[in-house]
Amino acid sequence: MSANAHGNTPAAWTGVTIAFVGFTVSGVAMIIPAVWLFWVGLAVVLVAGVVGKAMSMAGLGKQPSPHYATTTAAVEEPAAVSAA
Repeated sequence: MSANAHGNTPAAWTGVTIAFVGFTVSGVAMIIPAVWLFWVGLAVVLVAGVVGKAMSMAGLGKQPSPHYATTTAAVEEPAAVSAA
């Protein structure tokens, strides 16, 4: 997996860090009985997913492999020719 840079992007690091903070806040809220703080922590976890996806869409995530694009184009082309 490390050869493919799995998760080694700014989008992944940011999303995981924000989610970790959210889980920590929710965990602390369970120790000190604070229901509102628990829900705030879960909201932070949801925000982490949105931020990670937005950063990935902005180009800070893993870029598609050029080999994958070549493979799918080669597979799609004969189907288009035979349908015509």
